[in-house]
Amino acid sequence: MNSSPSSTLSPAANRDLFDQSALSDLAQRLVEAARRAGADAADAVAVRGVSQGVEVRDGRVEESERSEGDDVGLRVLVGQRQAVVSTNDVSGDAVTKLAERAVAMARVAPDDKYVGLADPALLARDFPDLDLLDPDVPTTAELERRALAAEAAALAVKGVTKSGGASASAGIGGMVLVTSTGFHGSYLRSSQGISATAISGEGTSMERDYDFTSAPHGADLLSPEIVGRSAGERTVARYNPRKVETCKVPVVFDPRVAGSLVGHLVGAINGASIARKTSFLKDKLGQQLFAKNIRIIDDPLRKRGLRSQSFDAEGVAVKRTALVDDGVLTTWLLDCATARELGLTTTGHAHRGVSSSPSPGPYNLHLEPGTLTPAELIADIKQGFYVTDLIGSGVNGVTGDYSRGASGFWIENGEITYPVSEVTIAGHLFEIFKSMQPANNLEFRYGINAPTVRIEGLTLGGR
Repeated sequence: MNSSPSSTLSPAANRDLFDQSALSDLAQRLVEAARRAGADAADAVAVRGVSQGVEVRDGRVEESERSEGDDVGLRVLVGQRQAVVSTNDVSGDAVTKLAERAVAMARVAPDDKYVGLADPALLARDFPDLDLLDPDVPTTAELERRALAAEAAALAVKGVTKSGGASASAGIGGMVLVTSTGFHGSYLRSSQGISATAISGEGTSMERDYDFTSAPHGADLLSPEIVGRSAGERTVARYNPRKVETCKVPVVFDPRVAGSLVGHLVGAINGASIARKTSFLKDKLGQQLFAKNIRIIDDPLRKRGLRSQSFDAEGVAVKRTALVDDGVLTTWLLDCATARELGLTTTGHAHRGVSSSPSPGPYNLHLEPGTLTPAELIADIKQGFYVTDLIGSGVNGVTGDYSRGASGFWIENGEITYPVSEVTIAGHLFEIFKSMQPANNLEFRYGINAPTVRIEGLTLGGR
């Protein structure tokens, strides 16, 4: 594991960075100004963003950058009319002017019977410590060291011919939410990451691959050496790929891409798509879509999770939810507006930027593991395809049709053999969900996590 050194920033500077009291005061003043200007209800979001990053190539720093800023957004409601405004300038009488402008905009906006703040009974009261903030902010020199170490490890892999670059980054993001119904909540989340890209071969026969690690705490990152070596080994394994004939075979998804299947499900159960009737799952709530051993979890309260938080963008309390339980689709992802439109109650999935109204979205997603090892999962496959990379976005959320470019490895007699590129995999998400079989190798590395997954009978489009 790799732990962060202390920052060169002074302790006082770090305290200022972590102190959201000024943002909280600003959000409160915005809400009060909106009410004075004539709003029936209002909420304000103040967002802090601080990031620094270093990119290296061939042992030299190519780019080093840092950015920081605070932005605020105000949403006001006048009757059933709504307006959202945002700014990063709150000097002088800007708060009053922003509130007056927002109210004036709301008065001429069209009526929307679904808008409104969250029911006060649904607001979060408890704010558990999710351990999202690493107090040790890495220095620029430490980020440079990590990036250079990752690149060196990639170049040390036999068969790697050149570097595709490496990077290391760190940041802090936070949000304060204040509503006219009395909610006041805030959180801060740190983020750190390391990535590396390697290239093998020359000219038109070059191949490239990558690896990365990210976490709120530096101590939870993979070491730069592990990241770089993995990028190099992945790249070398892809060298000299072959074409395959068009066929229908079992397809096995590497954990790095298996989470995309969960992502397609979550996109289809987003309340906005359900309300618009633009989802192929619009009539499938409560139905068996997967095998009975399948559970898909959304967990906003996971400690040190990449997307963890204790309340949503409307102040509603969040909770761990099984979106799919024993193969059955149990819920939509809803914010207050989509819930009202569907005659339901919000599920606490509202997300929001400073310049937009809330909309539903997930938190930390994962597909629970099965019992077989990845080797056991493919042991009976006479001919099949092991996917390591997906290209394009050829998934139709309205019909459920699935078609994506892919590369990976051919499976023969239960063994992963030679690399394969320039193929497409196609099918329908109903069939994909129905045949999904997870292995036992779940790790929490991404925002959406899944173990190795086997899908039966997809069409592989080759030469």
